Amino acid sequence: MLVDKAVDFIRTYADRTHHGKEEDILFRDLNNKELSEIDRRVMNELIEEHLFGRKTTKALVEANTRYRIGDSSALGDIVSCLNTLVDFYPKHIEKEDKVFFPASRAYFSETEDQTMLAEFMDFDQKMIHEKYKSVVEELEK
Repeated sequence: MLVDKAVDFIRTYADRTHHGKEEDILFRDLNNKELSEIDRRVMNELIEEHLFGRKTTKALVEANTRYRIGDSSALGDIVSCLNTLVDFYPKHIEKEDKVFFPASRAYFSETEDQTMLAEFMDFDQKMIHEKYKSVVEELEK
């Protein structure tokens, strides 16, 4: 149950909502800007880190499934994945909050900032519907 809740949080909030806004909106708009070499490198690192988070979460789900069908050796994989995620996310968040996000603000005018914030809000409002539509579809299977 704990693993299911952790996976739901990671997939719905951390990945789809938070990383979704970065990848679908912020990074998209930054790709139209002349980024410094450092900022481009950090953005690419963040994209790779998002992929790493997804891969680790997928491995956690797979290990949890194995454990539920009786593979007690999967418990070690579950613990390993959880430890990896617990170590990974604080560093990733710090890189975003203290390095990349402040630097990326310099590339946008006030008007562009406001447009992006409105798009972020619209994105967030659609997430609850997307989340529960997928729940219903899964239940219908």
